[in-house]
Amino acid sequence: MAVSEFYDAHPNYTTRIVIATRDSGGDVVQAAASALDLINNVQVQAILGPETSMQANFLIPLGEKAQIPVISFSASSPTLASIRSPYFFRATQKDSTQVNAIAAIVKAFSWRQVVPIYVDNAYGEGIVPSLVDSLDAVDARVPYRSAISASATDDQIGQELYKLMTMQTRVFVVHMAPNLGARLFAKAKEVEMMSPGYVWIVTDGITGFLNSIDSSVLESMQGVLGVKPHVPRTKEVLEFRSRWKRKFQRDHPYGLWAYDATVALATAIEKAGQATNFTFLNNSSSSNADLDRIRASSSGPNLALELSRAKFAGLSGEFAMEPDGQLKGSAYEVVNVNGNGGRVVGYWTRGGGLARELANESTAGRSASRESLMRTVIWPGDAAAVPKKLRIGVPVKDGFSEFVSVTTDPETNKTSVTGYCIDIFEAVVQTLPYALPFEYVPFANATGDSAGTYNDLVYQVFLGNFDAVVGDTTVIANRSNYVDFTLPYTESGVSMVVPVRPDGSKNAWLFLKPLTWDLWMTTFLFFLFIGFVVWVLEHRISKDFRGPPSHQAGTSLWFSFSTMVFAHRENVVSNLARTVVIIWCFVVLILTQSYTASFTSLLTVQRLQPTVTDINELLRKGEFVGYQDGSFVVGLLKRIGFRDDRLVPYDNSDHCDTLFGQGRIAAAFDEIPYIKLFLAKHCSKYMMTDPSYKTDGFGFVFPKGSVLVPDISRAVLNVTEGDKMTKIEEAWFGKNSRCPESSTSVSPGGQLGLNSFWSLFLIAGVAAVSALIIFAATFVYQHRQILLQQQEGEDNSQSKPSFWRRIMRLLRTFDKKDLKCHTFRDDNRVGNNEVNLVSLNVMSPSAYSVQTEFPVDSSTAAAATPPPIDSSTELHYNDNVEAQGVEISIDLHQNFSGAGQIDDGYDNDEITRH
Repeated sequence: MAVSEFYDAHPNYTTRIVIATRDSGGDVVQAAASALDLINNVQVQAILGPETSMQANFLIPLGEKAQIPVISFSASSPTLASIRSPYFFRATQKDSTQVNAIAAIVKAFSWRQVVPIYVDNAYGEGIVPSLVDSLDAVDARVPYRSAISASATDDQIGQELYKLMTMQTRVFVVHMAPNLGARLFAKAKEVEMMSPGYVWIVTDGITGFLNSIDSSVLESMQGVLGVKPHVPRTKEVLEFRSRWKRKFQRDHPYGLWAYDATVALATAIEKAGQATNFTFLNNSSSSNADLDRIRASSSGPNLALELSRAKFAGLSGEFAMEPDGQLKGSAYEVVNVNGNGGRVVGYWTRGGGLARELANESTAGRSASRESLMRTVIWPGDAAAVPKKLRIGVPVKDGFSEFVSVTTDPETNKTSVTGYCIDIFEAVVQTLPYALPFEYVPFANATGDSAGTYNDLVYQVFLGNFDAVVGDTTVIANRSNYVDFTLPYTESGVSMVVPVRPDGSKNAWLFLKPLTWDLWMTTFLFFLFIGFVVWVLEHRISKDFRGPPSHQAGTSLWFSFSTMVFAHRENVVSNLARTVVIIWCFVVLILTQSYTASFTSLLTVQRLQPTVTDINELLRKGEFVGYQDGSFVVGLLKRIGFRDDRLVPYDNSDHCDTLFGQGRIAAAFDEIPYIKLFLAKHCSKYMMTDPSYKTDGFGFVFPKGSVLVPDISRAVLNVTEGDKMTKIEEAWFGKNSRCPESSTSVSPGGQLGLNSFWSLFLIAGVAAVSALIIFAATFVYQHRQILLQQQEGEDNSQSKPSFWRRIMRLLRTFDKKDLKCHTFRDDNRVGNNEVNLVSLNVMSPSAYSVQTEFPVDSSTAAAATPPPIDSSTELHYNDNVEAQGVEISIDLHQNFSGAGQIDDGYDNDEITRH
């Protein structure tokens, strides 16, 4: 048809194609033999139409040796491009182009695992590398490759399909010849793999034949997606198909590309014929072998050059060759098998990706919604929902049903799975950016009981019997060798539960328990320190802090400790002392209030103590301990040192309570989530105590390398960090599911320690030390002449007193009153001049007293003569005189021995005797 119609349209062409046909019967060897016959005997100038990639693989070297073009309109294997022969031209789309369209479909529906099913020959294997690379580019993994022999029986095909059923993947890409594909889908429907939940995608090796496939085969392919090159519905195409069907009474997918390949060859021959003769060069070989008799065509290079330049609008679309002899890529149609044929649901282009219409190519693939990329797809089993149903295993257990509960309706035989873990998983799935259909499959035997331990359940994922496990499954190292876990969604750890007894520690010394010993000692030392600081600051200026040493010491201690109850009555004169006392009173206030609260708690709150606090005590006494049946905790207890005959399993919290009540176990070991649920029911009877063994909490289980693990883990974080987690916990465990802290765990007794108050002591200490430093600096500065003065009675040339003597003199000065302080001043005033009175109290042995007051002018230091006194008279004078800087001279009678005692707190040598 192509030759006839081409030359009818170009009657002026000087060249004509003469077709010499050979039928290979689909055999590769026969095809090669036919090609040799055509080259050696017919001396053809080109070979058109090796039907399969395997035939083309043999014919390409023959064409290159004879220097004649080999043009294929159906060999699509990408491996043919690797031969890189200048005489091979592919007038159809290579398979590595359509895999990009398939990968775009996989990405649009967020499928993460795909299994290719292909014919086990060069045609089937050629697409696999390109398909794997394209799927990897869209984050889809190929966990398994299913190769089926072209001569496989139906039983062998069935065995391979049963193997695929045991895997978690439900998305398959089929690449094989139509006859083998028809048998595959018939068997898939027989084993119920064409039911909801499965996805089948076929390449154009099958999609291109949908219009010519038998209706019974189409019946088994309902819901299949396929891709094929897009052919524009032009007037020329419609007229050609009409002529084809009238002549051959059937459709053929290769007709358009065979037509275009023939037109390209005829055009190239016409152009090449103008510059060359279509002859063969002589062969100098004397061998009779067919291969050795091949001669090179003189027109072959020119003909190949013109073919590489061919460019026209063909029936299949734009016809143009790439430099490597491959046809330029075109758009692909996405076809959904539905009814008696295929329905186009979308298009794919190299630059635009998926689109509902080719008119939207500029915006194709940019929308995140797959509904905008493709029309509605009818999936296998007439399902409208996107198939991706995971088989999720769930544990079957008798106790702790709050976490996972599997129930079966006896009337409908329908299984229901509920629980805290189930709600968490479903909340996690809802936060995923894509749909994730799944179904729960209880891990049960024929009788409905548990089919094994949690380790057995996790191992089923490794074996491929489950796609995932959802339940109260703990993340531990041994399990992670076989499966992958998501991030945990509960707190972790294994701890011990023991019975409690009332605390018998209430005794006469209970009042000491609110504070720790270090806090008691620190507080006592600070009382002493603050008393000392106040005495130093007040000794020279306050009458309350003067007197005999014992009186001063007692007053200082009394003042300091009385601040504890704020009963101090001594006057504090110094501003520095007042600052220190105010800060210390604040510290004392905090301490007393905290002590009162803690002591009140000790007296009023019931305290419970565990019967066992040391696991070594259990081992030493050979006590029986309990563990949850089926849990990994039993292995942990054996590693700790418990014998098998000392381990008692329990099924649920009530069973555990019964074992405790009967005295059959002294302690129980379990994971913290179970323990908290147990204690919520038995707060007053048991408590959780150390030791605690670290685990990673509950997590969801997936196969090794599953691409779902990162997505699920991120979704777990979103759920656990939001209020959804709290709502689920309240729904299953209640708002008041937690026991009071006093009865669920063992603490050091609630004592207040130094670590809670050290900052207060630091502030008080810094204030006190600062006040001491300021006072000392001021005092030394005011009396610096004592440190600088010379010894009494020595002239200026003589050396100064020793350092220690000056220090002692400074200390004696400190022990005296500070007469400059307002607390020791007399308020008497005379005229404009300040007059101080010296009082002489004369007491004779005859017990009479004479008091004489005489004025002393501070400006002249003149004093009246005192009355006569004898050696037994005590002399007193007003301290304010010295405070005004007046030198005192007392004239004694000569019958006075001069050894009289002048007692006012000053040294005798400071008064001049006359």
